[in-house]
Amino acid sequence: MSKPETCFQLFVYGSLRKGFNSPAYEWMSRYFNWERAGKINGKLYDLGEYPAALPCQEEAYIVGELYSIKNVDEFGYAMAQLDDYEGIHDNEDDGGPLYRRDLVTVYLEGGQTTNAWVYWYARSIEGKPIIPSGDVLQYQQEKHR
Repeated sequence: MSKPETCFQLFVYGSLRKGFNSPAYEWMSRYFNWERAGKINGKLYDLGEYPAALPCQEEAYIVGELYSIKNVDEFGYAMAQLDDYEGIHDNEDDGGPLYRRDLVTVYLEGGQTTNAWVYWYARSIEGKPIIPSGDVLQYQQEKHR
């Protein structure tokens, strides 16, 4: 896996995906270029307003998008803003941070892999429904039919 300081890619699976058309995505697209679709090893849960991803060892995948920074010199700033958005430093309710950021292997079409940063959920998902497809956009479309 790449050294943290040399990885300038981000994997997103929730509100930062382009299909959500969220203000956060609009902001992120100023700093990151969409590269391609991909998946990571993990499970996705429905928290209501947003999904929660957790790593796992079994054969389960989370569908998302791979992005790369437009300007390497802005990477630290851009990631600090995303860390705030994802609640990495959120301790207001003593529940600890909402998410943590780690490097993961992203699986791409054609058997290729690359490394990217991802935000894993850092709190309990007890009692929350799993998103079986690992694709939150597909899951939301099916829920609203």
